[in-house]
Amino acid sequence: MTAYDFDQIIDRRNTNSLKYDFAVERGLPADVLPLWVADMDFRAPEPVLDALRKTVDHGIFGYSDVKDGYYDAVSQWFLTRFGWQTRPEWLVKTPGVVFALAMAVRALTQPGDSVLIQPPVYYPFFNVIRSNDRKVVESRLVYKDGAYAIDFADFERKAAKEHVKLFILCSPHNPIGRVWTVEELRRLGDICRKHGIYVVSDEIHCDFTLPGHPHHVFLDAVPELTERAIVCTAPSKTFNLAGLQASNIWIPGEEIRKRFVREMSRCGYSGLNRMGLIACQAAYEGGGDWLDGCRTYLRDNLDFLRAFLAERIPQVRLVEPEGTYFAWLDCSGLGLSQEALDELIIRRAKLWLDAGHIFGGNGGQFQRVVLACPRATLRQALEQLAQAVSGV
Repeated sequence: MTAYDFDQIIDRRNTNSLKYDFAVERGLPADVLPLWVADMDFRAPEPVLDALRKTVDHGIFGYSDVKDGYYDAVSQWFLTRFGWQTRPEWLVKTPGVVFALAMAVRALTQPGDSVLIQPPVYYPFFNVIRSNDRKVVESRLVYKDGAYAIDFADFERKAAKEHVKLFILCSPHNPIGRVWTVEELRRLGDICRKHGIYVVSDEIHCDFTLPGHPHHVFLDAVPELTERAIVCTAPSKTFNLAGLQASNIWIPGEEIRKRFVREMSRCGYSGLNRMGLIACQAAYEGGGDWLDGCRTYLRDNLDFLRAFLAERIPQVRLVEPEGTYFAWLDCSGLGLSQEALDELIIRRAKLWLDAGHIFGGNGGQFQRVVLACPRATLRQALEQLAQAVSGV
């Protein structure tokens, strides 16, 4: 047992929490239990809270930037945890990874260009492409025997036929939980290099992998694309700091880095908020023990969910994750339409999950559940689901 109490129930209602306080505004019943957005119900690490308290006590919140200690903390984390050596000049700070994806789309492509993604995938990928007047090209992941794989032949065929200019990789993959192997990353990289495609790798969930499935930073696995690839990271998912909006984007290629920064300037961006910078540095400097305890707790939550489904809801199949803190549930065994499945989850089970169809691909018969909550919350959600399913 760690010094951190992940079983603690913290009431988040009436705190302007997007997760808890906006169900009605989004057309859902007020009493739904939310396990949808990737937002933990755990307190942030104490070193982060201490650093923020000290800043609040100082009482001045003027324009801020960072000194060498910030880079040292972030770079040491990736060196120690992933064996990846970075350089200070590669680092570009942004208020979020989705913001960075949009900047990359604008910097590396032109209106009308094709951008390739691999559905079912994090739905903002679609938004940042379409809202910038680019074309979404899908190379769907193949679902077979309860697991997902890349169709490399389809990937290369689409890359060539659609004249793809940019590939947005999700690694580890949200929502399916795949942690790509070095071999898979290299095959993707080889295709992109062959066809002159830029790569942006969203690695925001890199700190959440299961034993036997190590995360490999894309630029470490495919150094040949150093001048044509961007790696997006953030402490937001790792340490539950999403609301502080601080992300670290690594761009080794000088030319594409200049183009990326120029797009940020065109959007009027000038710098991160003081609290986000302080929290990020404190998290990477002192949050390791907290994260190790959190990862253990999340694995136990996954074990609990797996056993519960097998015993009580065998019609719902867990797609075994290799990483992230999501459970991707195959609900096709219930024999319901997409609309009826959503009705079951929301109106009968009184749960707020992420409906699989928003991720594209074959997601229509799936639901994404966030496991980053106290065990009692997860148990309650599963009991509500079991009761709803018993009436099908």
